[in-house]
Amino acid sequence: MRYELKIALRYLRARRKEAFISITTIFTAIGVMIGVAALTITRSIMSGFEQSLQQRVLSLSPQVQILSGEGSISNYAEIEQRAASIKGVNGTDPFTIGQGMLSSGRGIGGVLVRGTEPNNPVVQQKWGRYVTQGGFDRLVRDYTVKLPGDPSQDTSVGALAIGSDLADKLKVKVGDPVRMVAPIISTAEGSVSTRTGDFVVGAIFVSGMTYVDTTMVFMDLRHAQDFFGRSGRVDGIEVHLINLNDTQTVTAALRSQLARPFVVRNWIQYNESASAGFALLSRVYTLVLFLLIGVAAFNLVATLIMVVMEKRKDIAVLIAMGATPPEVRRIFVLKGLVVGAAGTVAGLSLGAAGCFALSRYHFIHIPKEIYGISNVPIEARPLDFALVAVGSLALCWIATFYPARRASREMPIEVFRS
Repeated sequence: MRYELKIALRYLRARRKEAFISITTIFTAIGVMIGVAALTITRSIMSGFEQSLQQRVLSLSPQVQILSGEGSISNYAEIEQRAASIKGVNGTDPFTIGQGMLSSGRGIGGVLVRGTEPNNPVVQQKWGRYVTQGGFDRLVRDYTVKLPGDPSQDTSVGALAIGSDLADKLKVKVGDPVRMVAPIISTAEGSVSTRTGDFVVGAIFVSGMTYVDTTMVFMDLRHAQDFFGRSGRVDGIEVHLINLNDTQTVTAALRSQLARPFVVRNWIQYNESASAGFALLSRVYTLVLFLLIGVAAFNLVATLIMVVMEKRKDIAVLIAMGATPPEVRRIFVLKGLVVGAAGTVAGLSLGAAGCFALSRYHFIHIPKEIYGISNVPIEARPLDFALVAVGSLALCWIATFYPARRASREMPIEVFRS
């Protein structure tokens, strides 16, 4: 061990008359610890919110979407084959979109209907995990129910998957009949009419996103095409990716293969403003909390200046014995770094413990109606912890410059004369 480090560690152990300096050193380390812990916990919460927002965005928005400028797409099977041949594509999901009113006799609500292929692997992967009652495979079946107006007659109907909040609103469960009324636009005449259809609740899902659980309804693509008058046509094709990092690459490949009237858009374009705003907010929070660490780190300046003033005779003796100015500077730089490192390690430990407690016990609750989730999300990333540690030590290192420089300029003759 170099003698500079030995002396720096020795200066951390205060004598009785130097107790005040030792206390200020301890409080400086505690200040660094609090700042580091606050920053790591905040970064983990912001990362959790970012991940939650991304999941919500991708549930509401397609990863990559193919639309037609002319309206519906009739040759969607051919386009699916061309999209599936592109590297990075996990699968495709043709869909139709419609709006309507869903009622059960005990409640009514406006809904957004998505016609999809329930047995499609990418649909099962994306939405099947949210199903709590029934199953998406029930949407392809036909059910026999009693007609509401004439219980003596039976009719064959399809099934729907609805959100848990909508199920509570309509007071229905799996197997209960519901009725949908939807506006139908005639493509030939441009006139608007209404259509009524009876269905059965085939599945109930809980996505954790209020908007989806309240308004989204899934229907088998074949039934949706017949009900909304779009036989053999779809409104678009959603392309699912193996890795979201390939979004731009796959988008560019699809655009090169599909000429007009087809339009290819991705989730980044749909949610560009929201992503940019969240990233800006995260940077602002990080900057503010780094300033908190900076305030604590620069308390080292006052602490080290007091140590230099107290140790003037020791410094003079060291210089008289042959210690060079860089070696004297190194003593006080090392002392400051030891204090900063102790506060940083303690802060990282406290931050990790806080993240664990928040993710395990969920003792902080937030309004689900606003955020779509009821607990604070936590995503502790090792890279964030490492960057906070490096930034904290860098601030502590910078804070040692002036006191160390002042110590190295002490003149032994002047000290001994005084």
